[in-house]
Amino acid sequence: MTKGLLFVLSGPSGVGKNTVLDELFKNFDGVSYSVSATTREKRKGEVEGTDYFFISEEKFEKIKENDSFIESALVHGHHYGTPKKFVDQKLEAGEDIILEIDTQGAKQVREKYPKAVYIFLLPPSLEELENRLDKRGSESNKSKNVRLKNARKELKEVHNYDYEVINDSLADAVREIKKIIIKEQKRRDSK
Repeated sequence: MTKGLLFVLSGPSGVGKNTVLDELFKNFDGVSYSVSATTREKRKGEVEGTDYFFISEEKFEKIKENDSFIESALVHGHHYGTPKKFVDQKLEAGEDIILEIDTQGAKQVREKYPKAVYIFLLPPSLEELENRLDKRGSESNKSKNVRLKNARKELKEVHNYDYEVINDSLADAVREIKKIIIKEQKRRDSK
């Protein structure tokens, strides 16, 4: 059986990673989403087990101590991690899977899964990124400033990715990511 492909989507907070993936999954079933665990509070509209597994700091630490995450990171004061068992089962079953993680997590994944396909989602500009964070309405000024500071650092990591996609238009960004996935699937299937 052909092993599944692992795709990694990163980009700064507020760039629209979740929105792009939500739109991609509406009419494309060529890849499934890997649900991460987090210690942050659930935002309005988020669903347990679909968007994230919302867990306590204590539970997160136990999972981490057991080396059961393929990556984990402290981002904006909260822990995030990708369950290893979930990802490995999907890949072994021949399913393609996409992780939506920050650049810290992508570095860890790259060590364990060097053949994964890495996609960086870019904002059209830092000004537009700030506008999107404002529109989201879930950030205090302090939190927004932390996210913008982190975004400047994360943008310096773009050279470590296989593909760059600018999220200027939702439809265009979704179309580009879909093209990348199909291209990589064809490459795998032709081997």
